[in-house]
Amino acid sequence: MAALARWCLRRRVIVIVLWLAAFAGVAAAAAVTGSAYSNDYDIPGTDSSKVSALMERRLPDRAGDSDTIVWHTADGAGTVRAPEVERRMTAALRQVAGLPGVASVTGPYGAVSATGPYGADPATGPYGAGDTGRLGGSGGLGEAGDNGRISADGHTAYATVVFREPAADLGEAEVRRVLDTVRSAASGAKGLQVEMGGAGAGLTERTGPAHLSEAIGVGVAAVVLFLAFGSLAATLLPIATALIGVGTAYAAIGLLGHAMTIADFAPMLGMLIGLGVGIDYALFIVTRHRKGLRRGLSVEQAAQRAVATSGRAVVFAGATVCLALLGMLVLRLSFLNGVAVAAALTVALTVAASLTLLPALLGLIGMRALSRRERRRLAERGPEAAASQGLSARWALYVERRPKLLGAVAAALIAVLALPTFSLHLGTSDQGNGSAASTTRRAYDLLAEGFGPGFNGPLTLIGSMDGADDRMAFTQLPETLRTIHGVASVSAADLGGGGDTGVITVVPTTAPQSRDTSDLVGRLRAEVLPRAEEGSSLRVYVGGLTAGYDDFAAVIVSKLPLFVGVVVALGCVLLLLAFRSIGIPIKAAVMNVAAVASSFGVVVAIFQWGWGSELLGLGRAGPIEPFLPVIMVSVLFGLSMDYQVFLVSRMYEEWRRTRDNRTAVRVGLAETGRVINSAAVIMIAVFSAFVLSGDRIIAMFGIGLAAAVALDAFVLRTLLVPALMHLLGGANWWLPGWLERLLPRISIEAEGDAEGDGAGGTEGGAEGDGAGGAEVGAEGDGEGPPSGPGPVPVPVSLPGQPAGGAARAGTERSPVP
Repeated sequence: MAALARWCLRRRVIVIVLWLAAFAGVAAAAAVTGSAYSNDYDIPGTDSSKVSALMERRLPDRAGDSDTIVWHTADGAGTVRAPEVERRMTAALRQVAGLPGVASVTGPYGAVSATGPYGADPATGPYGAGDTGRLGGSGGLGEAGDNGRISADGHTAYATVVFREPAADLGEAEVRRVLDTVRSAASGAKGLQVEMGGAGAGLTERTGPAHLSEAIGVGVAAVVLFLAFGSLAATLLPIATALIGVGTAYAAIGLLGHAMTIADFAPMLGMLIGLGVGIDYALFIVTRHRKGLRRGLSVEQAAQRAVATSGRAVVFAGATVCLALLGMLVLRLSFLNGVAVAAALTVALTVAASLTLLPALLGLIGMRALSRRERRRLAERGPEAAASQGLSARWALYVERRPKLLGAVAAALIAVLALPTFSLHLGTSDQGNGSAASTTRRAYDLLAEGFGPGFNGPLTLIGSMDGADDRMAFTQLPETLRTIHGVASVSAADLGGGGDTGVITVVPTTAPQSRDTSDLVGRLRAEVLPRAEEGSSLRVYVGGLTAGYDDFAAVIVSKLPLFVGVVVALGCVLLLLAFRSIGIPIKAAVMNVAAVASSFGVVVAIFQWGWGSELLGLGRAGPIEPFLPVIMVSVLFGLSMDYQVFLVSRMYEEWRRTRDNRTAVRVGLAETGRVINSAAVIMIAVFSAFVLSGDRIIAMFGIGLAAAVALDAFVLRTLLVPALMHLLGGANWWLPGWLERLLPRISIEAEGDAEGDGAGGTEGGAEGDGAGGAEVGAEGDGEGPPSGPGPVPVPVSLPGQPAGGAARAGTERSPVP
C-alpha cells in the first residue's frame, strides 16, 4: 500500500490525467452506443414466463406495448356519450392516430382513422388487427370490445393507443405529443377531464432536473466535510474522488448493458451506493492524512501512512461490500445478476479512486489539507502529541459505566423498529402508487372507479391445445371461471395462433396489488385449471401483472435463505481472519441482521403502510418490490461490515497492545466514534436525497439505506456493540488454539506502519502510544471549522487508572494468553 501511495504521489499529474481520460473515454463511448437497459423480470419455468413466451411466439399481434387515454365527465356535465364530448374526443383520437410513433388507436366511438401522414389502419398496423394492447402489460388493460370501453354510469371512457415501438424505446417527446393532443380536447370544455396511463405516459413524469438528488446529497456531504475539516481543499478531495469513480462506473454500466441484462434502475442504484461509500472511504484516508500532518510528518509521509493504514481498511471494507453484492449471483436470476455486477463495479472503482487518485490529489494540495488555523498552530507550537477531545471520549466512558442499561435500550429500539417487517408483503408497485398529481395516477384511479379495481391488472389465461376436444374444453372454461369467487368478469375464449392457442382475459374484483388477487391466482393454478385440464392434453397458464410479480416474489423468497446464509458466512469468515476471534464475527452477523430487519421495518411502515408516503411525494401505499430484500440485504451487509471493520480494528489494535478488553473497547470507540458518525451523516444525506429522484424504487432504496446507516452508526456500532463487548469481557477475543494455528494471518492495519504520536513514541507503535501514556481520543483534534472553539481534552481512563496506559491491577484482563 505504501509503495502504491508513493508512486501515485510522485506521479500525481499522470495519475490525475489517467483518471480524467478514463472517465471521459468511457462516458464518450456510453454516449455513442446509447443505453440498453431492461426490466425483464421473466423467470423461465414459471406460469407467467410461459404466458409471455406463448404470446410472443404464437400471438405476436397481442404482444405489443400500449397506453390508455381516459376521459371522465363530472356530475352535471353529462356523460361521455354527449355529442359535444364525443365530437371533441373523436377529433383528438384521430389526431393522435396521425402522430409519429403511433401504430393504431381504438376508442369507444367506432373506428379511428388517422388524420395525419403517420397514421396506420388499425387492421393493418404492425401490431395486428383491432385492439392489440398487451394483456396485463404496462398499460394493464383488459380489452372488452368497444361497448365495454364506457363505464356503467356513462361518466368514464377509455381508448387504447398502440405504439410502433416498445415503451423502453419510445422517446419522451413522442409520448408528450400524444398527451398534449388529447388534453387539448378538454380545453374550454366544462367538467371534462382527460388523463393518460401506461409505460409510455410514465416517461413524461420525470420530476425535477436530472441528477438533482445526487447534487443535493453531495452538497450536504460537502457541508459535513467542511465542518469536520475546516479546509475547503480537504473538503473537495473526498467529493472529487467519489465523483470521478462513480461517474466512470455510471458510464461503464451503460456499456455493460449491451453485454448482459441490467435493470434501468441499476445505474442510479450504483450511484447511490457509490457516492455514499466513495465519500466515506476518502474521508477515512483524508482524516488519517491530516492527523499525520498535524504530528509533523511531511505531506508525502502522511499520505503514504494514511493509505498504508486506513487504505487497508478501505480495501477490506470495499471487498466485503463487493462480496455481499456479488452474493446475489448465487440466486441465478439474470435480472439480479446485472444489478449485482453494476453495483459491485461502482464500489470497486470508488475504492480504486480512493487508493490512487486521492493520494495524487493530497500531494497536489500539500499542506492545504489543514485549515489555516491548524497550519498556523502547527507553525507556532510544532507537532501535536496524541491528544483526545471530549465528546467521543465522554461517550466511550459513559458506555463503559452503563453497558447493561444502554445495551437494553438499544436492543429495545431495534426490536420495535423491526416489528413492521413481519407484515412484509412483496408485490408490484404500479402507477396506482404514483403521486396524486401525476396523470398516470389519475388515469389509474379513473379506470378503477369506472370499471372496478381489478380492471387495472387483468389476468391473462393462455391455453395450449392439441385437437378439437382441447378446443372445446377451453371454450367452455369461461363459464367455470365466472363462478369463481373474486372474479369480476371473464371474456369469451379467443382462439388464435392457428387454433392451437387461446386467450381468456379474467378481471378480478380486487386491485392488482391486493393479497386477494394473489390468492385468486393461486386458486386458479391449484384448483380450477387442473380440473379443466383433467383427461386432456390441454394446458392453461396464468399470466398478467399480478401473476408475474407473484412468480418473481416466490422464487426470490425460496432462494433468500441460501442467499442470506452465503452473505453472512462470507462476512464471518473475513472477520474471523481479520480479528482472529469467534465472538467478533458472531456479534457482527447478529448486528447486521438487526440492521437489516429494522431498516425493513422503516420501509414497510412508509411504503406499505403509507405512513407519510404522500407527504414525502412518494405516492400511495403499496407492496414492496420483490427484488428489494435481496438487493438491500447485499448492500446493508456490506455497509454494516464497513463500520464493524473501522470500529473493531482500532479495538483489536489496542487489545493486542494491552490485553485489556475494557481499555480496548473504550479506546476503540473513542478514537473511531467521531469519524464513524461523520461518515454516517454523509451517507444518510446522500441516501436520503435520492427520495427526490421521483422513482419509487430508488426512493425505497434511499430511505431503507439511510435508516439502516443511521441505526447502524448511532445505535448499533456506537452503543449496542461496545456495550455487549464490555459485558462479554475477554471472551470477545477468544479463539481455540487449534483454529489459531490453522488460520492464515491477514492484517487490516499494516504492521509497522501505524503512526506514532510524534512526541517521543516509537514509529510503528499503536496510535497514541507514545509519550508515556498520552490521552487517547477521537481522530481529528481541532478539526472543527476555523471559527469554532477547540474541544476540551478529556482523558479516556477510569478513575485511578493512567490515561492511555496498559491495564493496572484490578482492571479486567483476558484469560487468553
